[in-house]
Amino acid sequence: MANRELIEKVFANGEGVFRLNPVFVPRRFGKAGLRLKLHPDDYYALGIERGSIKERWFSSTIAAQNGPLAAADEGMSYVAVAYDSDEKFSLKEAVETLGAELVGEELMAKYGGWPMYSKFFDFLNPLFHHVHLTFEAAAKVGKLGKPESYYFPAQLNNYAGEFNATYFGYDPDTDPEDVKQRIRDYKSGDTRITELSRAYRVELGTGWYTPPGVIHAPASYLTYEPQWNSDVNSVQENIVSGEIYPHEMLVEECPEDKRDDVDYIFGLLDWEKNVDPHYKKHYFRPPVIARETEQFVEKWISYANDYFSAKELTVLPGQTAVITDAAAYGCIFVQGHGKFGVYDAETPTLLRFGQQSADEYFVSEAAAKMGVRVTNASKCEPLVILKHFGPNNGEAPKSAE
Repeated sequence: MANRELIEKVFANGEGVFRLNPVFVPRRFGKAGLRLKLHPDDYYALGIERGSIKERWFSSTIAAQNGPLAAADEGMSYVAVAYDSDEKFSLKEAVETLGAELVGEELMAKYGGWPMYSKFFDFLNPLFHHVHLTFEAAAKVGKLGKPESYYFPAQLNNYAGEFNATYFGYDPDTDPEDVKQRIRDYKSGDTRITELSRAYRVELGTGWYTPPGVIHAPASYLTYEPQWNSDVNSVQENIVSGEIYPHEMLVEECPEDKRDDVDYIFGLLDWEKNVDPHYKKHYFRPPVIARETEQFVEKWISYANDYFSAKELTVLPGQTAVITDAAAYGCIFVQGHGKFGVYDAETPTLLRFGQQSADEYFVSEAAAKMGVRVTNASKCEPLVILKHFGPNNGEAPKSAE
């Protein structure tokens, strides 16, 4: 573990802001979308048996649930000590060491740390129809439920991949027995379970909130995904784009004695939410203006849930603004360059695996409330930052309607 003296020194030098190293995560299934700004030679940096890199994680204090070959800290964020050194310590260590000084009293009291993370999700093909477990179902296997939200940034979506729509839930007239039969047939052949669902075409610059227990099959756009500290799901679609997903992925989050119990597997779904006839009205998230001045525009892009929120900050060319927020947050630059507090900041053009960057930061609660001075050094293009918060930003809109 890094020593307290080093953590406190880096924290003080950054005036309450940490610069984080990039965290790239492979997945053994699907095809990489190649929109993560990672060098083309590095998408198999962890070996072909791990699959290609398809995600970049932000502000993460948990490890990815990614099979027996994954390192114990895969997916976890690390704080860069200096540009001319490879020395680092984990964000988890920083939270454990600094506690409320970093994330605030409320999060430490309720959760004992930083309770969420975010990621870029980048698949060329559409993902399988799957459900993230509710907190009740996840507790039965000793884990946490997983709510998540989506935002589709234009800066990282120069093409749509193979499928431009996301399936959510099931058609309101769906008979539960039809879903159960598709689950029973998982090993028999292509169940085509999305025939029972409904899809919404992706609109860049908008997003969705997906409660735990709602089945979904994401489109092949790069997606910014604030989510709870969990990595649990049940895959209920067995064949997608010609790729077969084993039965183990359907039942791996079920207790051993329930893995052949179709009713139990079906029960992982929050059925009422899945067949909500007004699903878009309740869970679509268009951007909501938070603040707008001559220097910057800030929009809420994830909101109206109990777990996290997110903003998109745009600082106009040549402008400087002191940006205040109500809570600690992590952030990622998606366009432009300039200054972020004491740091020279820039959106990368191309990163090598293992390289440091100047595009990701974690801002303490005190620094957020005092305000971070952000400068856009470009004369031409905006500087755009995505910011993810835990559940304690009381300024986020409470309703989507």
